[in-house]
Amino acid sequence: MIKSQVKYIQSLSHKKQRDEDGVFIVEGSKLVDEMLSATNVDLVELYALESWAKNYSHLPVEMIALHELEKISALQTPNQVVGLFKKPVITSAVPLHEQLMIMLDTIQDPGNLGTIIRCADWFGIETIIASKDTVDAFNTKVVQSTMGSIARVKVVYTDLEEFIARNPRLDYYAAALDGAPLAGFTPIEKGVIMIGNESKGLADKLLARATHKITIPRKGKAESLNAAVATAIILSHC
Repeated sequence: MIKSQVKYIQSLSHKKQRDEDGVFIVEGSKLVDEMLSATNVDLVELYALESWAKNYSHLPVEMIALHELEKISALQTPNQVVGLFKKPVITSAVPLHEQLMIMLDTIQDPGNLGTIIRCADWFGIETIIASKDTVDAFNTKVVQSTMGSIARVKVVYTDLEEFIARNPRLDYYAAALDGAPLAGFTPIEKGVIMIGNESKGLADKLLARATHKITIPRKGKAESLNAAVATAIILSHC
């Protein structure tokens, strides 16, 4: 493996490079298999140990040694293969009034976003609307946390206030500590579930635009719920 290849793959850990080339990294045999079976993600190149590569000779795979895999892997324990894939083309053309969506305000932790994407996939949510300062969905840690769901859930980055202004007829359900108990709502089938920043919650300007405020009643003494956990609980009611 030549030095320029190593440098290029390492550069894809930066959002700027991913955006410029429209390429992202996937690691591990299970996740790579998920991406290879996805219909909206195109393969660019695979770099793998011989034990993995021998079963995928029909694909553009370059066999590398373990020490080379360690150089290009972001994992503490590299897992057989690193794949480069083209980012799917994301458009905002969605049937807004016919589906349930998630809106994320400034989610910072890659693990949280990845888990939210995975939860969305589990509950059949196809679209996530994210603020522009939410962590990049194609960040390597996010991709790993989605366990392949990134290929099936569309994350659209936009100005959230502008989105609400353009779509005033949608119902917006804001997760908030002072909201009405979730159990009091009929199952939510359409509209937007609004989830806020891990430490600050939803911005006041977004809360003010919500149609409903909802909360998961607390029985213990924890100050708050993890954003991804809260999302999963709310979606289980939908």
